[in-house]
Amino acid sequence: MDRRAFVGSVATTIAAGSLAGAERKPHVLVLVGPSSHPPGSHEVAAGGRLMKHCLENISNTKPIHADVMDKWPTDSSSLEKYTSLVFIGDIFPPMRMANTQQILKDIGAMMDRGCGIVCVHYATGLSKNDVTEDGEHPLLHWMGGYFATGCKHHQSIARLFPKATITPASSDHPIQRGWSEFTINDEPYINNYFGKDGNKLAPNVTAIATSMLPPENPKAEVVAWAVQRKDGGKGFGIVMPHFYRNWNDENLRRCILNGIVWSAGSEVPKEGVITRLPNLEQFQPDSVEPKPRPAKPVTPKKSP
Repeated sequence: MDRRAFVGSVATTIAAGSLAGAERKPHVLVLVGPSSHPPGSHEVAAGGRLMKHCLENISNTKPIHADVMDKWPTDSSSLEKYTSLVFIGDIFPPMRMANTQQILKDIGAMMDRGCGIVCVHYATGLSKNDVTEDGEHPLLHWMGGYFATGCKHHQSIARLFPKATITPASSDHPIQRGWSEFTINDEPYINNYFGKDGNKLAPNVTAIATSMLPPENPKAEVVAWAVQRKDGGKGFGIVMPHFYRNWNDENLRRCILNGIVWSAGSEVPKEGVITRLPNLEQFQPDSVEPKPRPAKPVTPKKSP
């Protein structure tokens, strides 16, 4: 083969490889982390199954295949097919799983190749043992912010609000398509952490939803946000829903699904992601409605 033919062959191979990368099909891994909340609250396993159902039954654009797991895959090569990671659990799940450092290394490699990341409600959270004293953690850069609980550098607030009105932020971001302002009884975290620059959103981070909270001293709190990273990847964080029943709210659900679809590299339809949701009981929660935490059994004292 002469030099010109060789160069042409290499160029064709590179172009074909680039095209294959560009045409990678959206494929989502939903990672369910540990949770100790009472029935009807968080319901992370049921929430994971619900998101899989919704993604695979989108009616107005191509459905997205999703796998639901409660353990991180041991074979790192199996992660290559995923275009986005979705986390649901109490605290960012990798921080509560075995082999945390290897998981973070795997996620870092995925982020470097432009994989998306989404965290739902408490999965946006990091505690003082997860971060450095000044709040540094990879999640801050992967997702653009996090819920800081019990941290030295910053303290976010978790509080149940009987009525929290969630308003689309003033931007034309794809995640904002097809949903409108809604009011919900839930626990949207406030005073979330976005970085050392006066806790301002970084230039590549966009507010997706705000809420005027708390009622006694309201200001526009960012309760959902998105980041467009330099590596080409996309991140989305949303601090709801706390109550499992709130998945029934179409506006909230569409915002979350829009965020996942966007993060996975698919186009969000102009009317937002539409999918038919069956009865919430189908996804096998401990309870659809919130229930108090079961009382611990009392051990009778032995007679002297």
